[in-house]
Amino acid sequence: MMYVGGMNFIQVARSCRRTSVAFLAFCAMTISCFPAMAQADKKPAPAAEKSSAATNKTAADKLALPPLPPDAHVQQSMQLNGKTLHYTVTVGSLPVRDKDGKETGEVVYTAYTMEGKDRPVTFAVNGGPGASSVYLNFGAIGPKHLNVGNEGDSPSDPATLTDNPGTWLDFTDLVFIDPIGTGFSRSLVSEAETKKQFYSTTPDIEYLSRVIYDWLVRNDRITSRKYLVGESYGGFRGPRITYYLQSQLGVAMNGVVLISPYLNPTIEDNGDLSPIPWMMTLPPITAAHLEREHQLTPQAMADVIAYTRGPYATALIEGHSNPAATQAMIQHVTEMTGLDPEFVKRSGGRIETGAYLREVFREQGKLGSVYDSNVTSFDPFPYAPEQRANDPLLATLIAPTTTAMVNFVTVTVGWKIDARYNALSYEVGRLWDGGDALRRGSVTQLREAVAADPKLRVIIAHGWNDLSCPFMGSILTVSQMPIMGDPTRVSVHEYPGGHMFYTRPSSSASLQKDVMDMYSKH
Repeated sequence: MMYVGGMNFIQVARSCRRTSVAFLAFCAMTISCFPAMAQADKKPAPAAEKSSAATNKTAADKLALPPLPPDAHVQQSMQLNGKTLHYTVTVGSLPVRDKDGKETGEVVYTAYTMEGKDRPVTFAVNGGPGASSVYLNFGAIGPKHLNVGNEGDSPSDPATLTDNPGTWLDFTDLVFIDPIGTGFSRSLVSEAETKKQFYSTTPDIEYLSRVIYDWLVRNDRITSRKYLVGESYGGFRGPRITYYLQSQLGVAMNGVVLISPYLNPTIEDNGDLSPIPWMMTLPPITAAHLEREHQLTPQAMADVIAYTRGPYATALIEGHSNPAATQAMIQHVTEMTGLDPEFVKRSGGRIETGAYLREVFREQGKLGSVYDSNVTSFDPFPYAPEQRANDPLLATLIAPTTTAMVNFVTVTVGWKIDARYNALSYEVGRLWDGGDALRRGSVTQLREAVAADPKLRVIIAHGWNDLSCPFMGSILTVSQMPIMGDPTRVSVHEYPGGHMFYTRPSSSASLQKDVMDMYSKH
């Protein structure tokens, strides 16, 4: 989610602070506080008792967890571009150990592999933090596809899997990794230790990098060409995992694909003085309007980007020192977005995400999604001063993806497990401690990884309609990076759609073509 895709709790949290968009994750955080409040009047137990109780509880919890099943495999096939792909699906697990060698967690993965010499392997992670990899798996690049994430989809629609014409399996093996707390992956230590070992920025990068290393060694693939794809917060993970593997574990990625990445959060800082926050959101808002008017084209968006980087930014910087430029800008923004002229005027041409998502479909009694504002749902609280409902896209996504994945793993593949599957875990989001490293983003690691390996190639892919991780942020970020050899080694690609633009068949096909071209250069 997304955010989604993986899904980006932290990106939306930041958007919520700036735009007052309500998000269900924060409801989960609030509710989780009530039990602690209810216990406030109870006399605390002596330290020794608390320590003993915690130790016993941890031991009991670990004993209560049944062992994960052994790896399971199934042979499948699909038709793609007139040929038959025969492949093996493996659902399995890898242990996570602390510095003393004690097993502290188990990471579950789903792998799709084919026979063939010199096939590359691609590792995939989603975001959140708290999202499993099912969104990239069934939504984007796996051999099976689930139709979700588009306008009109319902959570009660049949969770039917079909062959995916946009799969990357034709040119790379695929390994989808579910971080601890997502999917069926699990911690084997207490909540406090889980937060310390798994739910913060640096440990997250380190253990996921080690999982990639361990999979390569276990499967005799250490010499294969290697790629990484990360979506949303997975796009934050991508450069950091790449650089950690490269500099610490001695494993070099050949290429990286960042899909709707949470890459450079600091670019939106200081919205009162800098035009950049508004430069990031005006293009996706305009793209959504152009799509509704059936006028969305690459040339139209090139004109939008040019206006945003030029007259729009200049007018914002000049402010009231140039009233004529401000008035012209407000009029042009009104025409670009199709919004009510008074709404644009009162906002000073600075369209806040939350206000826009309520305003654009207000007459229909609907809300737009922060992930794709043309994906809507009815607003159950239309007269509330702020949005109280869950995001429209998230509201339709979790049920079908969970149903499809659980059925695929337990029935189709036969990996039988008696446990809950977390497609999107609000518990992980509640416990996550990003710290300063999260706020700094991953541009530093992206630059360092590209500088260290003159053959590394990076694709940053965005949907035009995405307001959670706007494409303009990546354009502005990459334009400030030094050119290190071939200027096309780090490139930004944009497609029709939102955060999960790959749910559009045409965008999925375009992404597949662009990525295949990158792989062919190695």
